[in-house]
Amino acid sequence: MSEIKTIGVLTSGGDAPGMNAAIRAVVRAGLYYGMKVMGIRKGYDGLIHGDMEEMTARSVGDIIQRGGTILQTARSPQFKTEEGLNKAMAMAKVFGIDALVVIGGDGSYRGARDICKLGMNVIGIPGTIDNDIGCTDYTIGYDTALNTVQDAIDKIRDTAYSHERCSVLEVMGRHAGYIAVNVSISGGAEAVILPEKPFDLDKDVLKPIIEGRNRGKKNYTVIVAEGVEGKAIEIAKEITEKTGIEARATILGHIQRGGSPTVQDRVMASMMGLKAVEVLKAGARNRIISYKNSVVVDLDLDEALEMKKSLPEELIGLSKIMSL
Repeated sequence: MSEIKTIGVLTSGGDAPGMNAAIRAVVRAGLYYGMKVMGIRKGYDGLIHGDMEEMTARSVGDIIQRGGTILQTARSPQFKTEEGLNKAMAMAKVFGIDALVVIGGDGSYRGARDICKLGMNVIGIPGTIDNDIGCTDYTIGYDTALNTVQDAIDKIRDTAYSHERCSVLEVMGRHAGYIAVNVSISGGAEAVILPEKPFDLDKDVLKPIIEGRNRGKKNYTVIVAEGVEGKAIEIAKEITEKTGIEARATILGHIQRGGSPTVQDRVMASMMGLKAVEVLKAGARNRIISYKNSVVVDLDLDEALEMKKSLPEELIGLSKIMSL
């Protein structure tokens, strides 16, 4: 198998804190092992249009603490077409790119699989705050997002107590409830509404709020995952109408994606970036870097994309018990 001399690195899909730490690790590990590294701007769209430049150790200096991605990211409908894939492959040849390191989520991985069918060597690194990639226990950006949401809950609780309100917070996560269930535990919520579980408003939300009021509570918190039908605003209205307790909805939105990454995200991103380069150096191709059973490993791309992940029942149970 031919030696990898030039790596292209890009970030794709939604940005996540820690992506810069992963870029930094790929660049510095690549240089350490004698490889040339090209930074591709704006994801697959940048690959199609040749928007890239060679990166040095200095290029990635002073970025580990920054949120977002210095390479930027963009959706690329063109990359999903045969014509777009061929253009991307041709541009990779122009710049002598032997392998791509793609930092992103499931959608980014599927794009990587498409281009690997044309002969490109690809390595995926999981970067998304949602922690919803089936093949890995942890994704870059997840811990930072959790801490951002927790900080918001603590601040909102102060004003909720002052006015004896119920705060209904909608958090990100697409169709997965990992952020929601964890912050419901850490934030002492009365209820959490998850896309993985059907819910009964009266039993699962109104009852614990009323019981809390009858025990003398002065504020209440309900966490709603964004993938739930019947979003935070509608749920807040029903709480007010049925209990007489003033409920206010807060949609945290993209604030959850920003901010300086936590220590865990910086270290995890660094470990995964190094692993990606070492996998290529060892001769492996078309792999996904994953965190499984407290170890950073690499998995076959096709097999990884078929893996499923479910929200641990013990977390859901813990959230319910802690809300009593």
